[in-house]
Amino acid sequence: MRIAVDVMGGDHGCQVVIKGVKLAFEADHNISAILLVGNQDQIRAALEQAGLRERRVEVIHASEVLTMEDKPLEGIRKKKDSSMVRAIDLVREDRADAIISPGNTGALVAGSMKLRRLEGVERPAIAARMPSRTGDFVLLDAGANPVCEPQHLAQFAVMGDVYAREILGLARPRVGVLSNGSEETKGNDLTREAARLCALLDLHFIGYVEGFDLFNDAVDVVVADGFTGNVVLKTAESLGYAMKDILKTELTASPVRKLGAFLAQGALHALRRRMDPEVYGGAVLLGLNGNVIKTHGSARERAIMNAIRVATEEIRHGINRIISQRIAKANERLAAALAAPAPVSV
Repeated sequence: MRIAVDVMGGDHGCQVVIKGVKLAFEADHNISAILLVGNQDQIRAALEQAGLRERRVEVIHASEVLTMEDKPLEGIRKKKDSSMVRAIDLVREDRADAIISPGNTGALVAGSMKLRRLEGVERPAIAARMPSRTGDFVLLDAGANPVCEPQHLAQFAVMGDVYAREILGLARPRVGVLSNGSEETKGNDLTREAARLCALLDLHFIGYVEGFDLFNDAVDVVVADGFTGNVVLKTAESLGYAMKDILKTELTASPVRKLGAFLAQGALHALRRRMDPEVYGGAVLLGLNGNVIKTHGSARERAIMNAIRVATEEIRHGINRIISQRIAKANERLAAALAAPAPVSV
């Protein structure tokens, strides 16, 4: 397990990333190597400060940094020696099995296309793991493809099903297409045709799901175009942060409430853990010849540690191999269904 980490792309500098790497080594002794990509002087200073003297760490120098202000394609083309581009190249050259980056999302998606799509995959998709009432669900696409066609959503459904089986441990994930209602008459041309195609595949497809279903344990894999999925993801994260602030304000509003908060602190800590994006590490970009994990630009140590955990899980489960097999079968079934003559009404 060789994992390349873009050390320079986040908001908090390389020191936070290095501390996250140290936590990852302490949690998982099976990591073969972590390749830290960025300014070598800053990385070595951060390693010294963190007290990380680990023989499995390799420093790869990169002289440039892709910022959040850089236009994705332009930045990838112009900053070829950026930490993000160099980290992607390590995966492309088979020197690493995965890349983790807290950098510019658009640039990471665009740059990762150098890894090439898995055979049969038309579009890669960002899969975000999100909390529901008692478990988690997978939302994809969470931002890689703002404009999609129905067959893309059908493939997202297959990739999400694989991820839910392998990583969430679900034997028969419930797959739904996100719409503005659960009735068949709802949705638009994209969702209606995507639902029709999903119903032809080897999935536990439950049809349309609406926003109310997402956090109600009603679905395990939620399929949407990247524009809609990204709006859902950011709205949910914003609501989580708002709820935390509201609770803090209300629970400290009076001495009686402070006492109640003290008595309920165990439940409140558990709630905070369930709603904390850093627990999930980051979102994964599925459908490429390589494992790509995107963390928040504001990711702290725990988020980096958990992103490395996510990468090791993908590698251990052979997610890409399974997706390739399932996509090939899905494409055969879709081609056969689309080639069949339409039924003649009498």
